[in-house]
Amino acid sequence: MSNLSLFLIISIIVSACAFGFAVWLYRWVAAQPSSNKRVEEIGSYIRKGANTFLRKEYLVLTKFCAVAAILIFLFLPAPIWKGGSVLQNLIIVIAYLCGTVFSAFAGKIGIQVATIANIKTAESARNGGLKPSFLSAFRGGAVMGMAVVGSSLLGVALVMFFTHDSTALLGFSFGASSLALFAKAGGGIFTKTADISADLVGKVELGIPEDDPRNPAVIADNVGDNVGDVAGMGADLFDSNVASMASALVMAIALGNKMGTDYAAMVFCYASLGLLSSIFGVMAARMGKRNDPTMALNMSTYLTTGIFAVLTAGATMFFGFDWRIWGATAIGLFVGVIIGITSDYFTNDTKKPVRNVAKASESGPAFTILSGMSYGFLSVLPSMVGIGISAMVSYHLCASISPEDPIAGMFGISMAAVGMLSIVGMIISNDAYGPIADNARGLVEMGNLGDDALQITDSLDSAGNTVKAVTKGFAIAAAGLTIISLLGAFMSEVNEAAGAIVLTGFDIINPSVFFGMLVGAAIPAIFSAMLMLGVDRNAQRMVSEIHRQFKEIKGLKEGTPGVVPEYDKCIDIATRGALKELIPAGFVSIIVTILVGFIGGVEAVGGYLTGNIVSGLLLALFMSNSGGLWDNAKKYIEAGGNGGKGSDAHKAAVVGDTVGDPFKDTAGPSINTQITVVSLVASLMASLFLAFSLF
Repeated sequence: MSNLSLFLIISIIVSACAFGFAVWLYRWVAAQPSSNKRVEEIGSYIRKGANTFLRKEYLVLTKFCAVAAILIFLFLPAPIWKGGSVLQNLIIVIAYLCGTVFSAFAGKIGIQVATIANIKTAESARNGGLKPSFLSAFRGGAVMGMAVVGSSLLGVALVMFFTHDSTALLGFSFGASSLALFAKAGGGIFTKTADISADLVGKVELGIPEDDPRNPAVIADNVGDNVGDVAGMGADLFDSNVASMASALVMAIALGNKMGTDYAAMVFCYASLGLLSSIFGVMAARMGKRNDPTMALNMSTYLTTGIFAVLTAGATMFFGFDWRIWGATAIGLFVGVIIGITSDYFTNDTKKPVRNVAKASESGPAFTILSGMSYGFLSVLPSMVGIGISAMVSYHLCASISPEDPIAGMFGISMAAVGMLSIVGMIISNDAYGPIADNARGLVEMGNLGDDALQITDSLDSAGNTVKAVTKGFAIAAAGLTIISLLGAFMSEVNEAAGAIVLTGFDIINPSVFFGMLVGAAIPAIFSAMLMLGVDRNAQRMVSEIHRQFKEIKGLKEGTPGVVPEYDKCIDIATRGALKELIPAGFVSIIVTILVGFIGGVEAVGGYLTGNIVSGLLLALFMSNSGGLWDNAKKYIEAGGNGGKGSDAHKAAVVGDTVGDPFKDTAGPSINTQITVVSLVASLMASLFLAFSLF
C-alpha cells in the first residue's frame, strides 16, 4: 500500500472519529437541564426562524448550483463540442455538487446544535453558574467545529480516493466556496439588518435594553446570530479548509510526479493530525480558577497548537517526510497565532484601542467613527506583514526542493496555509461559541432569569466577542495564504493545459498583467459596497416596520402584560431582503473574472488575482477589526465605562457599532470567500482562457 492510500484511509477514519465526538458533544449539550417554559418558547421562535431562513436560502442556492453544474459540464475543463471528455466533465460536476452538499450539511448541523445550546447555556447560567454555562456554550460550538472539519477532510479524502484527479479537487473546492460565498453574504445581510434596526430604535431612540422583548426586531436579531455567525461562518471556514487542502494537493501531485515523491501523503497526514489535535483541545477545555472564559478559550487554542506541532514533527521523523515542508507548515501555524494575538489587542476591551474609542465617544458619534476607523487601519499592518513573511519564508524554504520549478516554492506557501488552518476545528468551536453565548444572554433577559444569570451571560458574551474577532482575523489570514497558494494552483493548471511551462510568474510591467491587477483590486471594494448597501436598504425597511408596530400596537412601548410584538414581520423582512441581495454581489465577482480572462488571457487573470488578493486582504482585515473594536467599545460603556448605559457616550458608541456591524459580520468575512471563489473559477477555466482571449 502506498503512503497516499494509507493516509487517505487514516483521514477517513479520523473524520469518522470527529463525527463520533460531535455526536457525544451534542448528546451532552442536549442532556443539560432546561425547564423554563418562557425560555423554551422564545428559543423555539429562534430555532423556527433560523431553520425557515436556511431552508429558503438553500432553495435559492440549489437553483444557482444547478445552473452552475450544467455550465461546468458543458464547458469545463474543455467544451464537450470541442472534444472535451464527457466523463471527466461529469466527474468535476459530481465533485462540485458534493462540495455544495457537504458545505450545506455543515451549516445545518451548526444551526441545529446552536439553537439548543443557547437554551441550555441560559438555564445553566441561572441554575449552575459560570462554569457549566461556559461548557454548554463551548461544547455546543465544538459540535460545529468537529462537523465542519470532519466534513471537509472526509470530502477531500473521498474525492481523492475515487478520482486521483486534481481538477476534481478544484471542483469540490469550488462547490464549497460558491455555497459559502452566498451563505455568508445572505446570513450576514440577515443578521445585520436585524441587529442595526434593533439597536437604532431600541437603544438610541427609546433607551430600552438590547434584548428587550418589546422590541419587534429582537427575535430576528437572535435568529441572525445563528444564520450569520453559525451557518455562514461555518460554511466560510469549511471553504477555507477545503481550498487550502485542494490547492496544496494540486501542487503536491504536480511536484510529486516530477520528483517521484508522494507529497500528497504529507497533506493528508498533517490535515488528519490537525483534526486530532482539535479533538484533544476541545476535550481539555475547562474554566480555570480565575473564572475567565476568554482565557479558557485562548488556552485551548494554544494547547491545540502545541499538540499539532509535536504530532506533525513526530510524523515527519517517523515517515521520513521532508523537514522543509514541516518548517513551512510550522511557520503558517506560528504566524496564525501571532495574527490572532494582534487582532485581540485591537478588539479586546481591556486594551487601549477599545478604551480610547470609548473615551472618544463622549464627544459624539463622529469621533467614535473617526477613531475606530483609524485603529482599524492601524490593525492591518501586523497581519499583512505576518502573511507576507509567512509566504516569503515558506516559499524560499521549499523552493530548494526543485529550484528550477516555481511550483515547489508555491507548494511551500500552500503548506503554510494548511498549517495555519490545521487547528481550524478549535477555531470554529471558539467562533460558534460566540453567537451561542450572545443568544443565551438574550434568552436570559427576555426570560427574566435574574441579574446573576445576566451577569454570567454578559461575561460569556464579552469573551465571545473578543475571541470572535480573533477567529475572524485568523480565518482571513489563513484565507490569504490559501489564496496565494491558489495562485500557484492556477499557474499549475495553465502549464498542464498548455503542455509546457508557459507561466512562471507575473510581470506587473506587462500591460495585460497591470490591467488585470487594477480590475482585481477594485472588485473587493465593489463586492463590499453591494453587500453593505443591501444591509442599508433592508435595515431601513425594518426600522419602518418597528416604528409602525410601536405606533399601532397599543401598550407595546409601555410593556403592558399580554401585549406581544409581531416578531414574524421583522423576520420576514430580514429573510426576503437577504435572499434578494445575496446573489448579485457574488455573481458580479464571477462574471468580471471571466471577462478579464477572455479579454486579457491567463496573464491578465494572474494580475487580476494578485490585485484581488492584496486589496481583499486589506479590506477584510480592516473591516473585521474595526467592526469588532466598535462593538466592544459599546459593550465596555454598557458595562459602566465612560458614562454607562443611556449616556451620550453610549448612544455615540451604538452608532459606531451600527457602522461596524456590516463591516465585521457581512462584508469583511465574506471578502476572503469571494477571493477564493474567483481564484477557483480562474483555475477551472484556465484552458479556456489559454484558447480564447482578445490579447
